Amino acid sequence: MLGGTFGVTLITTPRHALSRAVRELTALLWKPAEDRAALLEEIVALSKIARPKGVLGLEPLMGETSQSFLRESLQLAMDARNRLELHSMLETKLHQAEKQGETDARVFEVAGGFAPTIGVLGTVVGLMNVLRLFSDMSSVAAGTGIAFVSTIYGLGLANLLLLPSAQRIRAYVAERFETQEMIVEGTLCLFDGAYPALVRDRLKCFLRKEK
Repeated sequence: MLGGTFGVTLITTPRHALSRAVRELTALLWKPAEDRAALLEEIVALSKIARPKGVLGLEPLMGETSQSFLRESLQLAMDARNRLELHSMLETKLHQAEKQGETDARVFEVAGGFAPTIGVLGTVVGLMNVLRLFSDMSSVAAGTGIAFVSTIYGLGLANLLLLPSAQRIRAYVAERFETQEMIVEGTLCLFDGAYPALVRDRLKCFLRKEK
């Protein structure tokens, strides 16, 4: 069952995409929730330097940033000729990251679609073998029960593991997208040389509301 599902998934999905999706899901099991409040304070601290010195004044601090996307965004801010160009480059990176996350989720979603079908095929093959023993009713009863186990395994694999994995990746991608939007907004503030108090106000809307 598992081997059949993996085989079909391997045929329909490029190997590098499959390995990346598995690595992404494994990383999610140990990755802590992102602290946007700490990220806000980090960007505000950067704005206190960028305000008098300009965005180029942040270059010595780039290696100390907490997130790779923030580091990459600052590098783009230093290279951009104007605000419009910077905004366009940041939006492109943002949507590329979102698209990659959707691709990772689709790998498990496709596998989840094949698993029940493989299970049904296993059941059909099992029933065909049972029919050969039709003269022995006790063997037929036992064989029929075993044959339908394949369908149960297929449904369980799809609905308890593969499809939930796809939804877990999508949930993480949505959360990460909001965090990266916050970084984009913060980077534009740094590029504009906005006051730290204004930066804080503009980024507060990205904080999670306490329930």
